[in-house]
Amino acid sequence: MSIQVQPVIMAGGSGTRLWPLSRAGFPKQFLVLSGDPDDRMSLFQHAVQRLQGLATDGLAVADTLVVGNDEHRFLVLDQLRELKAEPSAVLLEPVGRNTAPAVTLAALQAAEAGGDPVLVITSADQTIADTAAFTAAVREAVRAADQGAIVILGITPDKPETGYGYIQAGASAGGAGAVAVQRFVEKPDLATAQRYLAEGGYFWNAGMFVLKASVWLTALAQFRPDIATATRTAWAARSTDAKFVRPGKAEFAAVPSESVDYAVMEQCPGSAFDIRMVALDAGWNDLGAWDAVWQVAPKDDKGNASIGDAIVKDSSNTLVHATSRLVSAVGLKDVIVVETPDAVLVADRARSQEVKQIVNQLGAEQRGEQVLHRKVHRPWGWYDSIDNGPRHQVKRIMVKPGASLSLQMHHHRAEHWIVVSGTAEITNGDKVLLLSENQSTYIPLGQTHRLANPGKVPLEIIEVQSGSYLGEDDIVRFEDTYGRS
Repeated sequence: MSIQVQPVIMAGGSGTRLWPLSRAGFPKQFLVLSGDPDDRMSLFQHAVQRLQGLATDGLAVADTLVVGNDEHRFLVLDQLRELKAEPSAVLLEPVGRNTAPAVTLAALQAAEAGGDPVLVITSADQTIADTAAFTAAVREAVRAADQGAIVILGITPDKPETGYGYIQAGASAGGAGAVAVQRFVEKPDLATAQRYLAEGGYFWNAGMFVLKASVWLTALAQFRPDIATATRTAWAARSTDAKFVRPGKAEFAAVPSESVDYAVMEQCPGSAFDIRMVALDAGWNDLGAWDAVWQVAPKDDKGNASIGDAIVKDSSNTLVHATSRLVSAVGLKDVIVVETPDAVLVADRARSQEVKQIVNQLGAEQRGEQVLHRKVHRPWGWYDSIDNGPRHQVKRIMVKPGASLSLQMHHHRAEHWIVVSGTAEITNGDKVLLLSENQSTYIPLGQTHRLANPGKVPLEIIEVQSGSYLGEDDIVRFEDTYGRS
């Protein structure tokens, strides 16, 4: 009989250290960061493909289960559809409560679907250079987990890293490659990390876990019954909308915030639970900061990595990431340069972790550059704010075939729409118009209106807004296909 495997991807991170490319509204897991022009898949999409690739004789792999942020739900669906993949479900956390409650939601969903599958739990924002080695290690972990073990993947260290927790592995606990976990240790100082590397037997904790759903629920109930009870209460109050599953908002907000490691894993050595580790040597990187992106990117003979339209001269060990224009660099050493249409970062590569301080300041000042890019993705397509002034704003808008914006009105602005390509179906008050390329219409202030694409190709328009207030919150929605208020 085949082992039932349920891939689980944790996709709720914010990726603040990869600003300005990663932002709260479009975090790093949904970005393309490889630097390879032939690779246009995001980190999330790579994670989906790796886990679906586990299927083999004896392993039946279900559709991926995603746990993420409610604000990113349509990004998840869009990127899955690009892969022609359907999710098992998308569990939407109304607020962040760390990884232990998130894994509990996944275990409860898996139990709801029937059976007791082996959960393979990974984050959405990691890179793996050697997919074959990853697949072999996870299959080994699945076989051990099917016998009731809790299995964690331990990354074989290649340097004395102080930014990760470590796993000390012991003797074999049965099954080739599955060894007993002696203990978990916190992030060490440099001298301790050097000792771990010299002694051997220590591995980085990458936060990848393999265990049966029932084993997780039993262990959590033993070690953290408060989290188990509160998460079950939120699960009982859930609502379901197609593939979206939302735990009760107030109930989930009351769940204690805790990581998988602190809640369960670190309690297991010496307990009745059989906790093991499978070593993973596959070129793993968690892309926690721009220095990590430089490490995995293709480089020239002087160690420079260039992504996008970049010219780099007389420089070494430097990353230049250009997204919207030519970026040139001369005479740099160990520097990070990241360009987006509305923000530029220049940083010492060794201090790239400190980018989070910039993001914190942007948040304190309530600046939009923390949350959204100039180009903002929506479930119906996207808009790009290409110009703005005191009483005007110009947007380029794309609407997907068959999609439509909400039926809405604005209190403070009027709009002029010009069709650039495709066909627009426009509701303008009590009139419905079909407009094609170079045709336009005017939406007066306070007029009920809607933009839709009835065609089979993307619709693009230029929108010119004018008025006393042009914020995105000046929208009164009367109908919306996507359930937005």
